[in-house]
Amino acid sequence: MSYSVAVRALSEFVARRGDLDLRFTPSPSSLEGIEGHAKVVERRSDDYQSELALSGEYQELVVRGRADGFDHRRRRLEEIKTHRGSLDRQPANHRALHWAQLKLYGWLACEHFGFEEIELALIYFDVERERETALAQRFSRDTLGAFFTQCCEQFLGWARQESDHQQQRAEALAHLAFPKPAFRPGQRALAESVYKAARLSRPLLLQAPTGIGKTLGTLFPMLKAFGSGDIDRVFFLTARTTGRQLALEGMRELNRGSTTTLRTLELIARDKACEHPELACHGDSCPLAQGFYDRLPEARRRAVAVVEREGVLLDQQQLRDIALTFSLCPYYFGQEMARWSDVVVGDYNHYFGLGGMLFALAQQQRWTPGLLLDEAHNMVERGRSMFSAELSERNVRALARSAPRGLGNGLKRVVSAFSQQRAQLDDQHSGTSAGVMAELPTALASEVKRVAGRIGEYLAEHPEQPLEGPLMSFYFDALRFEKLLERYDPRYFQWEFERSLGRYAQLTVRLRNVVPGPWLAPRFTASAAVTLFSATLSPAEYVRTLLGLPEHSLWCDIDSPFDASQLDVHVVNHISTRYHERAQSVDPLAALIAEQVTKQPGNYLAFFSSFDYMERVAERLAQRAPDVPLWQQQRHMHESERAKFIECFREGGHGVGFAVLGGVFAEGIDLAGGRLIGAFIATLGLPQFNPFNQALRSRFSALYGSALGYRYAYLYPGLTKVIQAAGRVIRSEQDQGQLWLIDDRFNSHEVKALLPRWWDLSD
Repeated sequence: MSYSVAVRALSEFVARRGDLDLRFTPSPSSLEGIEGHAKVVERRSDDYQSELALSGEYQELVVRGRADGFDHRRRRLEEIKTHRGSLDRQPANHRALHWAQLKLYGWLACEHFGFEEIELALIYFDVERERETALAQRFSRDTLGAFFTQCCEQFLGWARQESDHQQQRAEALAHLAFPKPAFRPGQRALAESVYKAARLSRPLLLQAPTGIGKTLGTLFPMLKAFGSGDIDRVFFLTARTTGRQLALEGMRELNRGSTTTLRTLELIARDKACEHPELACHGDSCPLAQGFYDRLPEARRRAVAVVEREGVLLDQQQLRDIALTFSLCPYYFGQEMARWSDVVVGDYNHYFGLGGMLFALAQQQRWTPGLLLDEAHNMVERGRSMFSAELSERNVRALARSAPRGLGNGLKRVVSAFSQQRAQLDDQHSGTSAGVMAELPTALASEVKRVAGRIGEYLAEHPEQPLEGPLMSFYFDALRFEKLLERYDPRYFQWEFERSLGRYAQLTVRLRNVVPGPWLAPRFTASAAVTLFSATLSPAEYVRTLLGLPEHSLWCDIDSPFDASQLDVHVVNHISTRYHERAQSVDPLAALIAEQVTKQPGNYLAFFSSFDYMERVAERLAQRAPDVPLWQQQRHMHESERAKFIECFREGGHGVGFAVLGGVFAEGIDLAGGRLIGAFIATLGLPQFNPFNQALRSRFSALYGSALGYRYAYLYPGLTKVIQAAGRVIRSEQDQGQLWLIDDRFNSHEVKALLPRWWDLSD
């Protein structure tokens, strides 16, 4: 059986040596890199061939890739790299890697054209000066052939191991059985829909009730499709830590019944994996970066051996243990192991974000992954946040006063641009502290871009700069701002401002994405299969439109296994939770909760639209019913504090947990049986009526029709939160519970039509 490897992957496997070096060189953005590459090609002669497809074989190894360009007249093969600033700052191991990649292409070109000699050229293109630096050498066919053989020999042992693993994986997936004695009611239909959609390569929007077992019910069929289709890897992506843990537990169950352990990797955020956040990411600063690539091969072998020998997952703890055994950075070791894993569990951002590592890796390796998006109702808001940026005048002013030498003037010009922008807002929005700007702040954007370039050069000259601190924080914000300006489209973004008024006015400018679909769509298209699943994905057209899913996407709404008799739904008409009537609602809300908790003791959750509203009702309940235990969500809670909040819901316990709708306790927690017997939802969940959301409503009306403006901006996001929170009550076919929907608007036909079909709303 042959094993295929890309030229880039082969060169990175055999030629990377020395330190992990991520010091901040002034590198171009991705768009500048693409444009720079195109400019170099434009300068070449008519017989210049770009993106030259090449391939070759060594024993059972197939090596293939696309060289950047070939000049037939000069018989010269080129590899184009874009950069900013002096090439003298380029680490030697980066240059060596570039040459290794080009020499592999050189041998393949000699084989392809029958050459005995060829000229190879590294073309470094300075995107600011639009100037090329060519490093060219002539190589004989024999020299390049020897290098090709050497690289293949180094890789061949690993390739044979990977080929064996792929064969064993295919056999294991063909015989993979569902790890439970039986499917839960509705779970088989769910699994069948995922498998069929994956085999058809059509995106699937899957709405299934909370508690049906969606994690295992989607993982199992996607893995079966993995074994028989065009899927190269499975990426399980989620918005919350709880989602990752459920996916990992699901993979443990599936592996226990498999003849071959599927390599499963957990990816976590850098700030949670970094052992030395105060140090810069290069060998002169961090001991875990020093000699990283020299120790990586042995650590990689150990990780694979541990998985195969012990059947474990490469979760956060296992990955850290192996990395530190070999004195490697756990975070970047995890990114390396993503190349060799069958299933990767991580955050949405790892694939869909601006710098989505998994997407970049899939593009490099020409993978077509199978995507499982857990709790996908979060994808609209998360997608917006991925393509939004914010700059604060207050932060820039403070940084300008303490900036390193050589950066102060540039930062002062940014401050001046902020002042000019405030003056314009005074003319256009007199006396208004927040709103939406009609025009792009071009002067401010220009100064931010200019100073970001200067900071990049400074950081390249001062590699000891740690990742933490105000300079780095501003630099990251500025780079993000710059990247999003490259994608700016007035139909899908809005410019927002917030400012303090008076003598010491300060301005915050936000470039907010409102429709992430155009930027998410290419990520969906690059996958072989994708299933988005949640208890709340209605209406399907709303989700499909905002996320940029294709017209041929499938929709499936799984019937609930729960019966209406399990959940007593009470619509409370006499209490209004509208903003201007909340003060009058505090007493009757506290009375309602006290009456129910006294009449039927047990654990309850009470959800509110804001912390202030929640705290006022909790205070009144404590006065009215002092014997009723209550505990509250706090504004900023660490994971240990969240765990204590959840621990209060003990089997057979008694009390009320107060939480904010849409927060961490409104979804993703499982309180089955007697741990939770009821919930009060004292809000329709609508986003705030403020200038930003009103502008959003207007934008949706212009894009999709006036009838949908209010629904897209307010109603659909609000009711999604309500249904998610209500889903905490009934988690299994044995559960019984109570639900209070508190607001007269829950009685409207429009709202009722969007609530779960199995609820009995006849009251």
